[in-house]
Amino acid sequence: MDFRYPIGQFAHTGEVTLAQRKQWIQDIAELPQQAREAVKGLSEEQLCMPYREGGWMLKQVIHHMADSHMNSVIRFKLALTEDTPAIRPYDETRWAELSDSRELDIEVSLQLLEALHHRWTALLNTLSDEDYAKQFYHPASKETMRLDYCVGLYAWHGKHHVAHITSLRNRKGI
Repeated sequence: MDFRYPIGQFAHTGEVTLAQRKQWIQDIAELPQQAREAVKGLSEEQLCMPYREGGWMLKQVIHHMADSHMNSVIRFKLALTEDTPAIRPYDETRWAELSDSRELDIEVSLQLLEALHHRWTALLNTLSDEDYAKQFYHPASKETMRLDYCVGLYAWHGKHHVAHITSLRNRKGI
């Protein structure tokens, strides 16, 4: 198993169906509780364990999800209110090394994820097909990305990081 991608990499080709989009929105809605369950009962020492050799500590994974998903919500709102805006990339590796990601209690980011995902799914559930066809330009990857595809990408992203935590727990028996 490649511990970097315990559920594989995100892959979707073709049109995004309404059923697929609804499932992805449900996945986004469920992520905060899944993240909370994934770290339930872990000690501070265990939260400081990397999910793989050379990888982030479990607490950094939780804080990263909050950082990443905050950025995603902003990107969605930019795409909904501007004509194919260029979004601002960020260096997720350097963000994960900041003191808040390394030292702050994960409860702060777990609560942030709960509030953010509640608001995000409320927005996602009101968008039209035309809204989901809106796009933003990502200057780092040089890709123009549709919002419907990004819903899937972030549904996967949450599951991907929860699996980092749960696969380590399974391997270590914790």
